[in-house]
Amino acid sequence: MSKKATEFQRKAMSWMYRGKEIFKPLNTGWIDENVACVREWVANIFFYRKGDTTIMIDAGYNYDRLAEKMGWLEIDPKSIHHILITHQDTDHVGAVEADSPGLFRNAKLYIGEIENRYLTGEVRRKVIYHLYKLPQVTINNEKVLLHDGRVLDIDGIKIECFLVPGHTWGHMVYLVDGKYLFTGDTIWFGADGGYSFISALAEDNKLAVKSLALLEKKLKKRGLHPLFITGHTGWTDNMEFAFAHRNELSSPFKKKVHDPSAPYDAYDESDDTEENAKSGFLKGVGR
Repeated sequence: MSKKATEFQRKAMSWMYRGKEIFKPLNTGWIDENVACVREWVANIFFYRKGDTTIMIDAGYNYDRLAEKMGWLEIDPKSIHHILITHQDTDHVGAVEADSPGLFRNAKLYIGEIENRYLTGEVRRKVIYHLYKLPQVTINNEKVLLHDGRVLDIDGIKIECFLVPGHTWGHMVYLVDGKYLFTGDTIWFGADGGYSFISALAEDNKLAVKSLALLEKKLKKRGLHPLFITGHTGWTDNMEFAFAHRNELSSPFKKKVHDPSAPYDAYDESDDTEENAKSGFLKGVGR
């Protein structure tokens, strides 16, 4: 199912969003000495390295070039024993679905207990304003179910879990070592700052906006100023930029601020090369 879903999404989303400046993924490379990413069409998956341990954040599409691009970063798929899943959409779990090549068959998955209800079939994921049900996801990896506020320690790496429902009912974001916030599909960066993620793909847009405001409140209350690392639109270390439009939705069907840095066709990967992946750190936005 995963491979078919991947191909369907690639074609359908390219048709729907081409030229609309919606997806602006990072190319494959390193953000800094700890965080790397692989580009899979319009999405990024991330790796956090500390000492001898590398954890993976999200599992992308069922994508044929994942092992190749990980090789550009000198990351061996066999070294990945822990994968944090923000949510179970096709572009975030494809590499661990049952019909994937099995690069991470022995890795332990960490996923929200509410989000896991999609995997058990208790609820079905709906997109395009609830008009379309996504196919059932099948994952056979060992899973650790998470709740809001849980703190994990993986080989000395501290991971805090924040439940941010709206895009999906159980969407989690992860604060790693107090410095890196992997936001999945909770925040979308436009040229003028962050918005609640794409309206057509949310389970509940009002809830998504409310959750984003609560996330900002929690971070500020604790005096945290992490790097905000998104699944589709790059990263920033500017909190004001990240939450600039927290009460607004990103809609591809409405006029918005033009972003000259956005590719016309984000599905064109011709500039994502091994040479570029090794040419220096990836730049952030809103700086």
